[in-house]
Amino acid sequence: MTIFVAGALSRRRVLSSGLAAMGMTMLAPGLARSSPPDTVTALAFDGAALLAATPDGLLRRGADRWTRLDVPPGPVSLATHPDRPSLILAGWKDGSLRRSQNGGKSWSAADNGLPGAAILSLTLAAKAPDTVYAALEGDGLWRSENGGATWEFVMDRPYLGGAEHDVLSLVSVAHETGMGGIWLYAGTRAGLTRVPDCFCRWQDVVAGDAMDALVAGDTPVAAASLPEGEPVEILALAAKAPERLYAALPSGLWLSEDAGVNWAQATREPLTALTVDPSDPLHVLAAGSTGLCVSRDGGSSWTSYENFKDN
Repeated sequence: MTIFVAGALSRRRVLSSGLAAMGMTMLAPGLARSSPPDTVTALAFDGAALLAATPDGLLRRGADRWTRLDVPPGPVSLATHPDRPSLILAGWKDGSLRRSQNGGKSWSAADNGLPGAAILSLTLAAKAPDTVYAALEGDGLWRSENGGATWEFVMDRPYLGGAEHDVLSLVSVAHETGMGGIWLYAGTRAGLTRVPDCFCRWQDVVAGDAMDALVAGDTPVAAASLPEGEPVEILALAAKAPERLYAALPSGLWLSEDAGVNWAQATREPLTALTVDPSDPLHVLAAGSTGLCVSRDGGSSWTSYENFKDN
């Protein structure tokens, strides 16, 4: 069976494998399994280890085994930081948020002050791992500057196409805004938008200096934009290469190499989860209907994660 169908980005043949559907079995905390999870709702790297959120809980891949961590079922969002190994934040639809500082061995509540709305997406600030951002359903953006100990509301939901839209995906992009600070990019059902971390206003992603575009009242037209009318369900990047941004839409995986101005399609398969290795921007993990897959060339070719071996 084909793992992913390559789009216009790649001329190489996409790798195939015989990955079969495998039912998830309930695992006690600490119990290991060798096969990859079947249904994945979120992925993240914690250093070299891989985290996978599933309807049954949270798994960690290390030493060639999957181990179930001791958290409630159904986490829907994860956040880690390359400068703070072993720090993991996980959010749930019931609005609860938990933090681990030892790679998932133990957890504490990190939702004091949050209103209890579903946590749709989490990200840690690219240059400040103690700063956490959370996108809440029906609400907006919240910020904690102490690792989740306390929270404050910082931004309404983006107003796009005549309506407010939930932020489905959120990443901190270490590019200067031209107004001080760096960017937060947000995926919504109405497309891609961004806001400076001073939270003055949501803006289109444009080439060049954002302040110049605001003063001119102009939005330069990109040569190759994301398709209109599609939700941007997942955003991912490696902090060391913030100009290389990945986006998962119903039409497949898209790649920008200029911080979200222009885009090319990498695959035509919809995804449920996506993450990029913080030490290698070309090493991408994705989950979809065919299971968990890996690319070592930035999305040009893929193989089953179960069958993948490091060279």
